[in-house]
Amino acid sequence: MPVPSTQPAAERKLLRDTVQDKIRDAIMDGTLEPGERLNDDDLIAWLGVSRTPIREALAELARAGLIEMAPNRYTRVAAPTKDELLDAYRTLGVIYGGVVRLAVPNFTESQRKKIVKMLDDVIARVGADEQDQIARDGADIYSQWADACGNPSLVQLCRSTTDGLSFKLRVPELAELVPAAVILPEIEKLKAAVLAKDPIAAELAMEAIHLLPSRA
Repeated sequence: MPVPSTQPAAERKLLRDTVQDKIRDAIMDGTLEPGERLNDDDLIAWLGVSRTPIREALAELARAGLIEMAPNRYTRVAAPTKDELLDAYRTLGVIYGGVVRLAVPNFTESQRKKIVKMLDDVIARVGADEQDQIARDGADIYSQWADACGNPSLVQLCRSTTDGLSFKLRVPELAELVPAAVILPEIEKLKAAVLAKDPIAAELAMEAIHLLPSRA
């Protein structure tokens, strides 16, 4: 029996993914602002593609939490609120506590140095009350841990959830709800655990950074 060609479907999927990445990047870097309406015709003109891959990409971004859609009413960039912040922040702690526990023993020396440098940068920025800038870089910061965890299922979970969750941290009340005085000592503990190659201490510190209840 002749085998049907699957090439057109593969091309559509690739195009959808490309469109999704471009819209995602525009949201994450602030080119598309929270609450901004997304019009199909404007997106077609910008991206130079047909309506179908755009709608497919928007549906995926809605599932990730970056887009809000109401049929026949609006499609817009999600607008994070103060009420959503702690739930999203603690969810990141639940996910990335496990990621850190797996990643720390897997780090190459190069990766370990990169993570320590990143943590030093986070410590400096939190100390300078620049939590808003850390939130803008949140997805990239978290991805450094996921890349080294060595668990494909967990990596896939991180890829599908981290953008939307970290985007919800972009509210003016971040410093109020996640106080520097509370999280700075825990970030220092996380750095020490990474240097000591201690996955359990690293996991506990990551959870504490994200204001999860102590296990004690």
